[in-house]
Amino acid sequence: MKSFIYPEMMVHVPLCTNKTPENVLIISNDADLLTKEVQKHTDISSNVITCSLDSLRGLDDASFDVVICEMNGDAAVVAHISRVLKEDGQLTIKHDPLEETQSNKVLMQVLGNYFKVIMPYNLGTGSTALLASKEYHPTADVILQRSDMLDDLNYYNCDMHVSSFAMPNYIRKEYLGIIRN
Repeated sequence: MKSFIYPEMMVHVPLCTNKTPENVLIISNDADLLTKEVQKHTDISSNVITCSLDSLRGLDDASFDVVICEMNGDAAVVAHISRVLKEDGQLTIKHDPLEETQSNKVLMQVLGNYFKVIMPYNLGTGSTALLASKEYHPTADVILQRSDMLDDLNYYNCDMHVSSFAMPNYIRKEYLGIIRN
């Protein structure tokens, strides 16, 4: 599998959905590849902070436009992430494969307490992530110009952005009433 696919999809999907992302929080044990992808957005002045789950508690309220989380989120983690996100913020978080419906439903229900839109998307690597948004819809509000004007990308583009949210009917049926789109 190409190593560039995962970081491009984790970063550019939320950054090309948010109207004016300036402050990005990356929760990861190894954020180097994700940080490099954020820096490709030369049209926005972004301030990237990386932290662990432990240091999440010490961050200011409503201080981030986008949070990219590679760690497993429970109710307490999601509450802290929601707290540090601005009113129109997005969260991209890894989760179990879509076929692992029970654990994913629990996470999606927790996210439902804080976010208007909750949609799984394909990372292009056989795994999936969730995009949870307080305001913007990832396919209706994608910033096409931003997504197609990015330089030095190998995988991500506006077509990949939109198509990554497509899923088979058996998955849709399984998450009916939990996915918010």
